[in-house]
Amino acid sequence: NCRDMDYMVTGCAGFIGARVCEMLLDRGDRVAGVDDMNGNSYDPALKKRRLDGLRKRDGFVFSMTDISEPAQVKSFSGGLDGGFSPAAVLHLAAHAGVRDSVEKPIEFYKTNVLGTINMLEMCRSRGIGKFVFVSSSSVYGNAAKLPLSEEASATDAPISPYAASKSAGEGVCHSYHSIFGTDVSALRYFTVYGPAGRPDMSIFRFVRAVAEGEEIVVFGDGKQIRDFTFVDDVAGATVLSLKEVGFETFNIASGFPVELNKVISIIEEGVGKEAIVRNEPMHPADPLTTGANISKAAKILGWSPRVDIKEGIRSCIRWYVDNREWASRLGIREL
Repeated sequence: NCRDMDYMVTGCAGFIGARVCEMLLDRGDRVAGVDDMNGNSYDPALKKRRLDGLRKRDGFVFSMTDISEPAQVKSFSGGLDGGFSPAAVLHLAAHAGVRDSVEKPIEFYKTNVLGTINMLEMCRSRGIGKFVFVSSSSVYGNAAKLPLSEEASATDAPISPYAASKSAGEGVCHSYHSIFGTDVSALRYFTVYGPAGRPDMSIFRFVRAVAEGEEIVVFGDGKQIRDFTFVDDVAGATVLSLKEVGFETFNIASGFPVELNKVISIIEEGVGKEAIVRNEPMHPADPLTTGANISKAAKILGWSPRVDIKEGIRSCIRWYVDNREWASRLGIREL
């Protein structure tokens, strides 16, 4: 059992990273959090709120560090020696967003590939044997065979620079496993949502738009299917993946894919208002369908998701209503 251990979490102020930190702290572990607090994808005010919450907790230390800069990683990890010795690194820091990556591929590679190499190098130099790498369902591209299984060869044909950067990250992790014996769990998250979620993601945007009587932009006809996965389920899987596995990739998903139009109708029902929908052409970097076979994570990690889409969306709506005063003003770039 990994209780009362020290862990390092990159991307600790992110939507999922903050929840992972909370779960580790709740069970008595100490956490060194790393984040550069950028506002590349969405308003950093949300990151600041999450970080403020973590900083109030015993056993949490924070470093403002850009993981794509080797010198910064080195100076931060050097400062950990005061009795803090991570048993593992949970590497959640990433530049996310499929469409955004088409506009800024170099930024994505810098964070997602170079940043991952820098963290693996830090583990190697400090003798940290366990590395949890957060990958993405995007690595599957437009794989024909559903539900998607970890063995699918479609990961060789990513359809966006973001997906390619995550696929490359998995490859780098595998090379460190092969050469240095680093134990790696690579987690392919499928569309994660939840209270205080990323405001650039569909469920947050849709809840806010319906609540405020604003227009929703849907790319395509809304018939695209996503395996929406609740944040607590994802964070729980991430903590469970600290076990020794050698090198394994895991799908982390609900296992119950749902059509986007269905999500909108659940939100309409929960908010008690009709959505105003404007359809735009589908983006070529967006996959049509995602859906996962999650039996491997069940078998090896002992993990299964608990929150269904209706319950999950209801909690998102409750959170939005409770925090409406400031959440309605959060800046979102239209991606």
